[in-house]
Amino acid sequence: MNLIVFNRYGEARQVNLGHPWLAGALGTLALSLCAGIFAAGYFTADHMAAVRAAADPVQVQLKAQSDEIARTKRDAQADIDAMSAKLAVLQAHIMRLDAMGAQLTSLAGLKHGEFDFSKEPAEGGPEVKTALQHSSSQDFMGELDQLSAQVQDREQKLGVLENLLLDRNVTLAAQPNGAPVANGYVSSLFGMRVDPFTGELSMHSGMDFAGTEGESVQAVAAGVVTWAGDRSGYGNLVEIDHGNGYATRYGHNETILVHVGQIVKKGEEIALMGSTGRSTGPHVHFEVLYNGVAVNPARFVKANGIQMAVLSKSQD
Repeated sequence: MNLIVFNRYGEARQVNLGHPWLAGALGTLALSLCAGIFAAGYFTADHMAAVRAAADPVQVQLKAQSDEIARTKRDAQADIDAMSAKLAVLQAHIMRLDAMGAQLTSLAGLKHGEFDFSKEPAEGGPEVKTALQHSSSQDFMGELDQLSAQVQDREQKLGVLENLLLDRNVTLAAQPNGAPVANGYVSSLFGMRVDPFTGELSMHSGMDFAGTEGESVQAVAAGVVTWAGDRSGYGNLVEIDHGNGYATRYGHNETILVHVGQIVKKGEEIALMGSTGRSTGPHVHFEVLYNGVAVNPARFVKANGIQMAVLSKSQD
């Protein structure tokens, strides 16, 4: 095989590629090129391995730091979730304490605003410079647990106090106290008197409150109506059981406004004044019974604007 080569003068030269020395030169060149490529690849691979070997500790350290950061974030989130749950429980207890405090303030009859549970407690004092102290999340969770236990303890104690005050208020509300009418005067007292119909001495088992026909008659205590209708001598009668052995009667009504079994509150209107039954005029015959025995109502009746005077002519 011949190779024709032209120089810059246009002269042609012919090279015989099949000549032995040229073939040897080309083979040597090819082998040298392959050896160079192999050596370059070897040294490049060895260099990359060395680079990778040098980079591995850095990667390991970075991976460890990344894992530590992720673990710290998880632990911090777990602490935050736990603290959020604790704070939610505390918030619920504090709301309950606020409600109980307001209820106790009302039950105890304290002045409005004396204990305002909707406002922060008043505090103050001069500033004292101290070194800033840091608490770990574990210490903070312990403090939250301790505070939660204290709040629950206060809640239980306030609950007991609330029940005691409620019982006391219920007892007071069921205790006969006051007059059955807002206006009028006492026309006959409890005890022995001259009977207005027979003119003879007889026992009067209640107090008579004279007034205007149709005037409101009110319960002097909370209780349950046990009688609401006509009764011999009393006319239209309302009887209320207040518990603890107490009961009251309201006689001679024109109209009865309640029914048997009805629960009434202190001061609730139960009838309208009249003169039914054994009566000489519009009035309320008011009795207080303790364990079934009539007692003097005067000890339960306050002034309440009622004129404590007895007419010369009593009304039954």
